[in-house]
Amino acid sequence: AQVTAQPDADLHAIALAASGTTGADLANIVNEAALHAVKMGYAAVMQEDLMEAVEVVIAGKEKKDRVLNPRERRLVAFHEVGHALVSAKQKQAQPVQKITIIPRTMGSLGYTLSVPEEDRYLLTREELLGEITTLLGGRAAELVEFGDSSTGAANDIGRAPAIARKMVTQYGMSEKFGPMGLESSENQYLDGRNVATCSEQTGSAVDEEVRSIIERCQQAAVTLLEKN
Repeated sequence: AQVTAQPDADLHAIALAASGTTGADLANIVNEAALHAVKMGYAAVMQEDLMEAVEVVIAGKEKKDRVLNPRERRLVAFHEVGHALVSAKQKQAQPVQKITIIPRTMGSLGYTLSVPEEDRYLLTREELLGEITTLLGGRAAELVEFGDSSTGAANDIGRAPAIARKMVTQYGMSEKFGPMGLESSENQYLDGRNVATCSEQTGSAVDEEVRSIIERCQQAAVTLLEKN
């Protein structure tokens, strides 16, 4: 079915916001945008409908029946602003589009939406370190403001080491190992498992190098927030 859009609908902005999504995701975005437009009583899909649809597909629908107590709301707010501020204060980071502390059906209590200014196919070492630092910005904010961290950082501290490990084992970006391939991707389009191509002793050294990268990025995030 054809979906009518208002002339102000910026498909380029939507493409950037939906970077990395599949064709099926894009179809869902258009469908969700049409449903939102009907719900709001619009005759055609507007830009706000499309942006809301991107959020629904990426993070799930707003779950307004999940009520956080004031202390949790404050913690989530600082966590998300931590991501945004660390991102904003780094030269290589992506611009922040939106910050929300409304829980979503996919489990997040809030999130920070960063949108690239252009399509990217290659990332530098500094850009990857910046991405890790931004991921750890939420936890850093909790440490700076509350002196403690929460379970809300679980997703971030799962993604950050995965990036650091690829830097060390696949991208040759480690100061310790240099341009050595220490893992190979098998069945990339099935289970995406990485298989070690190094000794057990080297594997332990890889773990230590990943830990060192994470520790440096976490300290960088804390320092940025303390200064700003």
